[in-house]
Amino acid sequence: MTPTRRRRLYLVLGILAGVSIAGALALNAFKRNVTFYFDPTAVSRGEVSPGQPFRLGGMVTEGSVRRAPGSLEVQFVVTDFNHQVPVSYTGVLPDLFREGTGVVAHGSLRADGTFVADEVLAKHDEKYMPPQVAKSLKRRHGESRTEAPAGSGATPASTPPAAEGS
Repeated sequence: MTPTRRRRLYLVLGILAGVSIAGALALNAFKRNVTFYFDPTAVSRGEVSPGQPFRLGGMVTEGSVRRAPGSLEVQFVVTDFNHQVPVSYTGVLPDLFREGTGVVAHGSLRADGTFVADEVLAKHDEKYMPPQVAKSLKRRHGESRTEAPAGSGATPASTPPAAEGS
C-alpha cells in the first residue's frame, strides 16, 4: 500500500470514527430526554417503575383536591375512569386547573404508588385530551360528556348571527 492510500485510509477511518462517536452521543442525549406518557390504567398495570420520570395524563377526580394549609402542597387524584392514581404536587397550580378537567403532570412514581409531580399542566378543552382518556369518556358517558366543554363557555351558542353584527 502506498503512503498516499494509507493516508486516505486513515482519513476515512477517522471520519467514520468521528461520525460514530457523534451519533452515539446524540442517541444517548435523545434517550435521556425522552419522557413517555402513561394513563392511570397503564400505571396501575405496573408499566412504570418507581423513580422513572414520565408524564401522567387524565382527568382530575371531582372532590379529590386537598390543599395543605399554609403551604403550596396539593394532593389530588387523576383518573381515566378505569383506574385512579394519587398525585402530590408542591407549587403553584395553573389557573385552568380544576376538578373534572384534563391534566398532564410530569414527575415520577413513589414506591407507595403516589405520583410526585414536578410540573402540572391543565388543559382547557377536550381537543388536547389523550386518545385513551377520550375513548374512556365516550364509553362511560357517551358523546354528550365529551362535547359538553365545547358548548359551555363565555359566549352563548344560541346568539343569532344578526345580533352580533349590530
